[in-house]
Amino acid sequence: MIFQLNLAAIAAIAGQAAWKKAKPVILKDVFFLPVLGFLGIIMLWWIVALANHELMPTPPEALVANLDYILNPFYQRGPSNLGIGWLLIASLRRVLLGFLLGAVVAIPLGFLIGMSRSAMLALNPIIQIFKPVSPLAWLPIALAIFNLADPSAIFVIFITSLWPTIINTALGVSSVPQDYLDVARVLEMPRWRRITKIIWPASLPYIFTGLRISLGIAWLVIVAVEMLTGGIGVGFFIWDEWSRLNLSSVFLAVLIIGLTGLILDYAVGKIQELVTRRPTASN
Repeated sequence: MIFQLNLAAIAAIAGQAAWKKAKPVILKDVFFLPVLGFLGIIMLWWIVALANHELMPTPPEALVANLDYILNPFYQRGPSNLGIGWLLIASLRRVLLGFLLGAVVAIPLGFLIGMSRSAMLALNPIIQIFKPVSPLAWLPIALAIFNLADPSAIFVIFITSLWPTIINTALGVSSVPQDYLDVARVLEMPRWRRITKIIWPASLPYIFTGLRISLGIAWLVIVAVEMLTGGIGVGFFIWDEWSRLNLSSVFLAVLIIGLTGLILDYAVGKIQELVTRRPTASN
C-alpha cells in the first residue's frame, strides 16, 4: 500500500514537472504568438487608416461604429434591415446546400475515376477543362437556367465544390496499396465489400482533404456571388455598405467572414477526426 502511494506521488510530481516545462511552450504557441500576429494586423490597419483618415476608420472608430451590429446581431427592423447574424445565416445556408450537393456528386465520381481507368480517361479531360473556369463565369448561366438569385448562387457553389473533392477522392482511391486489393481477391471478397472495408477507409483522409478545400473555396465564392446577385447575405451587405462609403461595417464583415471560415474548417477537421479516429495535422 505504501509502495503504491509512493508511486502515485512520484507520478504526480513527474506530471507537475512536465506541465511546468510544457506550459510556457503551450502558452507561446497557442496564445502569445497568435495574439502577436493579430496585434500586428491591427497596427498595420491603424497606420494605413491614419494615412487615409478621410475614408478609412481606425480600429477604435470601427468598433464604436459597429457596436449595434455586435451587440444586436439578430435584430429585425424591416424586411431589408436585418442584423449581421441573419445575413451570416443566409450565406451559410447557401454555402452548405451547394457544398453538400457537390459532395454527394463528387465523392462517387471520384471513386469511379479512381477505380476505373476508362472512367478516368473519359472524365479527366472534362475536369481539366472546367476546373480552371472562374466560379463567377457560371453565374450568368445559372441565372439563365433558374431565373432566380438564390438557386443560382447555390448552383455556383455546387460547381465550385466539385473539383477539389473529385480530384482528392480519385487520388485516395488510386493510392490504396495494391497488396491490400490482391489479398481481397485471394479471399474472394465481393466488390462492394472491397470498397467498404478496404478502399473507403484508406481513402477517407484524401476525401476529407478535398472536402475542406471545397468548403473553403465555397465560402470564398459566396461573397462575390452575393455581391452580384444582391438579396440577403454577407456579400451583399459588404457591397451595400461600400456603396454608402461605410468602411467600418466592411471591416466588421471581413472579420466575420474570416472567423466563420476558420470555424467551418475546424468543424470539418473535427468530423474527420471522429470518422477516421486519427488526429488531423491542422487540429
